[in-house]
Amino acid sequence: MKRLHVHVSVEDLAQSVRFYSTLFAAEPTVVKDDYAKWMLEDPRMNFAISQRNGAPGVQHLGIQVEDQAELAEVYDRLSRAERPMIEEKDTTCCYARADKQWIADPQGVAWETFLTHGEATVYGKGGAIGALHAATEAVCCAPPKLAAAEPKDAATGACCAA
Repeated sequence: MKRLHVHVSVEDLAQSVRFYSTLFAAEPTVVKDDYAKWMLEDPRMNFAISQRNGAPGVQHLGIQVEDQAELAEVYDRLSRAERPMIEEKDTTCCYARADKQWIADPQGVAWETFLTHGEATVYGKGGAIGALHAATEAVCCAPPKLAAAEPKDAATGACCAA
């Protein structure tokens, strides 16, 4: 069964942990110096906060899956969305090891699909969201693989219509 993932960048981790613990009526399942995560059943969600990436607010959304078959199913759907994607195999992110795919919706909201394989002692290298936004924004100038995935403007036939 899939689980919604929401990752929010925060300014004050301790204050945010108190707030979200009250909101969810649950303590986080993971707490680090720069990161906290709640694995909730009601609502079924992986909710994470961190002080690591960018301005406060929603950093990205995602779908966490439970096995390779679900990951393949979601990846297949994403591949039909005609948007640039980034695939990361056996990566470390958010103190966990996982296989992931990243895609941005037409508004630029980053979505992550992932299967977690275990814990990690470090936050990870990150950078996929920035690379995804760069690929999405510069897709007309991108290598053919990404440019072919970008929908063309129906009126002009041009990529990246203004």
